Amino acid sequence: IMFNDRYGLTDAVLKGRKTMTRRIEKNANLLQWLNELDDDGAIRTIKGTILSEENSAYKVGEIVAVAQNYFDLRNCDAFYEALNKADPYFPLECIKGEKGAYNKMFVKSEWMPHRIRITDIKVERLQNISDEDCLREGIDKDYAEGTALYWWSVPHEGISWEEYKKRNYELSRHELNGETGSYFWDTPQGAFAALIDKVSGKGTWNRNPYVFAYTFELVKGTDQ
Repeated sequence: IMFNDRYGLTDAVLKGRKTMTRRIEKNANLLQWLNELDDDGAIRTIKGTILSEENSAYKVGEIVAVAQNYFDLRNCDAFYEALNKADPYFPLECIKGEKGAYNKMFVKSEWMPHRIRITDIKVERLQNISDEDCLREGIDKDYAEGTALYWWSVPHEGISWEEYKKRNYELSRHELNGETGSYFWDTPQGAFAALIDKVSGKGTWNRNPYVFAYTFELVKGTDQ
């Protein structure tokens, strides 16, 4: 399973700050299309048969590898342990020639050192996300003079200060409404809406598609 690196989603998963992910699936798009055409109640039957756990990409209890490119794992001992376990005869000097060296779309799941276990699946409209689920998606919360503030933390490891500021700026109010001011939101949904539009494309939040919402937990090495 792949998480967005630009805005720190993989990092948030590995640090335990993100324990949920929402995915727009093919069947979800079909259900949304039918819902727009049919308003006589039939959508409830369709939802029960088409958009269900049986048609989701992952299942409850399934253990899934977290995709990371090999270059990012070059200093990770667990990566070399996983590689040796999967293929003890693979020459390490050949790693840089693998397609997955810089593109995690091509990595081998059995070489990945980190995994998650799917613990729950539900179907809902994107905008129906609860405040609690926004926090499970990795939204941060803090208080300033007694007022709750919400935002998405962009990691700074491995990138320049200018790039770090740029990524934070892209997730701020500035780009959303053209106004100068705070980098924070006063609701968890506000922060999550900005993030999902960056990760899944501009207008995703307003389109309000059906999604599969997966809850997961990090799996320890002995549990894999």
